[in-house]
Amino acid sequence: MVSNYLLLEEPMRMASILEPSKPNFFPAMTKIVGTLGPNSRSVEVISGCLKAGMSVARFDFSWGDAEFHQETLENLKVAIKTTKKLCAVMLDTVGPELLIVNKSEQPISLEENTLVVLTPDQDKQATSNLLPINFSGLSKAVKKGDEIFIGQYLFTGGETTSVWLEVSEVKDEDVVCMIKNSATLAGPLYTLHVSQIRIDLPTLTDKDKEVISTFGLRNKIDYLSLSYARRAEDVRHARDFLSKLGDLSQTQIFAKIENVEGLIHFDEILQEADGIILARGNLGIDLPPEKVFLYQKEALYKCNIAGKPAVVTRVVDSMTDNLRPTRAEATDVANAVLDGTDAILLGAETLRGSYPIETISTVGRICAEAEKVYNQELYFKKTVKHVGEPMTHMESIASSAVRAAIKVKASMIICFTSSGRAARLIAKYRPTMPVLSVVIPRLKTNQLRWTFTGAFQARQSLIVRGLFPMLADPRHPSEFSNATNESVLKVALDHGKASGVIKPHDRVVVCQKVGDASIVKIIELQD
Repeated sequence: MVSNYLLLEEPMRMASILEPSKPNFFPAMTKIVGTLGPNSRSVEVISGCLKAGMSVARFDFSWGDAEFHQETLENLKVAIKTTKKLCAVMLDTVGPELLIVNKSEQPISLEENTLVVLTPDQDKQATSNLLPINFSGLSKAVKKGDEIFIGQYLFTGGETTSVWLEVSEVKDEDVVCMIKNSATLAGPLYTLHVSQIRIDLPTLTDKDKEVISTFGLRNKIDYLSLSYARRAEDVRHARDFLSKLGDLSQTQIFAKIENVEGLIHFDEILQEADGIILARGNLGIDLPPEKVFLYQKEALYKCNIAGKPAVVTRVVDSMTDNLRPTRAEATDVANAVLDGTDAILLGAETLRGSYPIETISTVGRICAEAEKVYNQELYFKKTVKHVGEPMTHMESIASSAVRAAIKVKASMIICFTSSGRAARLIAKYRPTMPVLSVVIPRLKTNQLRWTFTGAFQARQSLIVRGLFPMLADPRHPSEFSNATNESVLKVALDHGKASGVIKPHDRVVVCQKVGDASIVKIIELQD
């Protein structure tokens, strides 16, 4: 098993733990994805979330219609302009999600040690003894003794609205279950999860395709969160679909691993996807509790070594209703950072939680503290060893830039890039200082009109740990002359000074391309 990259070189003075943290322009190197919903869709609240550290806004189409989400997105655009904080957009698909159909929306009481029937007949009324579901193949997928979990959408585990069932009998298309604990199903949306059973439904549903083709295309989404990714073919199918939608051909696909089937095919999925979301809610039901941490450590290690962003979910569930996380949750966030996560994804905490801004701020502070004791030196050595020799040209430049920055104690790394790939490679080596990714726009044409690239590439670094994008003036060419090179560098340095990251006499490592050559240089700032 991969060890934690925890650095405590010498004993700490315990009282130093109580010293307040120094304020920083960047709340943390680790990024935060916030799910926008009923409690986090006004311009005021979204602005607060951006200032607190949210860099990616997630739109979850498991609930709410397109009009609702579009209104929220328009508010996000206003908040971005007001706060001058960049924010990327992630569209989360529904996928093969099983739902309880409760047309009356009245609370349903379920009593322990009584029977309840799950039926595909959606015309029937939901009662304490009968629960209609949106899937006709459940009776063919389960057998006696299988476990079924029903919980409020984005359940936190703290509600009394979650219930465990055990399959007692299969009758034609109905499934008869024994209720294992008393609960009341009260709320707008309830999902059903069958432990370690494959549900024969497409990963990208017709509804998902419709949403992507309308909401996604209209808003040029930066990321597609592919729910219930089970095989590499799921990712390839989604990418093929996006490629036919013109502007969405650049959208990155993050495969959401939510069940054992996705875990088994993790390596092939990682190879195809642009990033991975460790959906610990549903997967935590499929896996025995004692195995969850093993999966997290191995999955994050594989993502880190591959240089692909990894996102961890379900960390501070209790903050949905409370101002402070539990001790276990605070430690969980820190351990996710030490394990190597790029970002923390908040679901119910920001979607329907009472304290979305406070939650983002708290998670950011925990991440920042954990980053201080992250053993970058050990991680760097392991990554270089894994990459092996001979390194590719780009890999060599990226690792050299990070090594130089560490050796000279640079305050920042500046990387000029057009595609964003060079900056992501630098971030792969987890430098201890922020990386300013200066994206140089390129002019392209589809024979009907000319457009600049760059905005996509800049926003897509907002989910990568340690990367902070800046979109350069499009009048500067991607192949630099000395004059344009110095001009763009000055703008980048001024940005660093204005944000408080660098100051006079600090050293900065610059990674850039001049003609056909890639160079790494060290500069020291003057007064």
